[in-house]
Amino acid sequence: MAELWVFGYGSLMWRPGFAFEASAPGLLKGAHRALCVYSIFHRGTQEQPGLVLGLDRGGACRGVAYKIAAGAEEATVAYLREREQITEVYVEAYRKVALLDGSARSVSALTYLVDRTHGQYAGDLSLDEQLNVVRGGKGQSGENVEYVLNTVRHLEDEGVHDPLLAALAARLAQHLK
Repeated sequence: MAELWVFGYGSLMWRPGFAFEASAPGLLKGAHRALCVYSIFHRGTQEQPGLVLGLDRGGACRGVAYKIAAGAEEATVAYLREREQITEVYVEAYRKVALLDGSARSVSALTYLVDRTHGQYAGDLSLDEQLNVVRGGKGQSGENVEYVLNTVRHLEDEGVHDPLLAALAARLAQHLK
């Protein structure tokens, strides 16, 4: 297998779950980070879905590009498919990611883009709608509130300010008090 890079834009940034040889901040153009996927496994259930991030079309997204060690490519892709593709809500695709490490390099990275035709595609929900879904979501990987707060905290630690996620996190924090 050729050199493998993986682009993380949400929980893969703070909990990749796979070994990597190198990582660098990266920029993907043509898709943006959005809470646009109803989660019926990791952060919710069929009866009470949660919301998780997807890469939706348009805009750009800052995240982390991971270089997978030679020989670990197949195992990494198998792990990602098991983790990300439980309900096949994402389209696995290779996209150009500009590394923001001063090297001026771009790599072809494995990404998980949301499938807008899938039944779990939530689309563009209002902040109030997101708040209601996230507060009630809890799945096999934990509470939806925790997922959103951890993601926002990690994004901020990496110098990435996502105003929509930050607004939701602020509302969630108020609710927790």
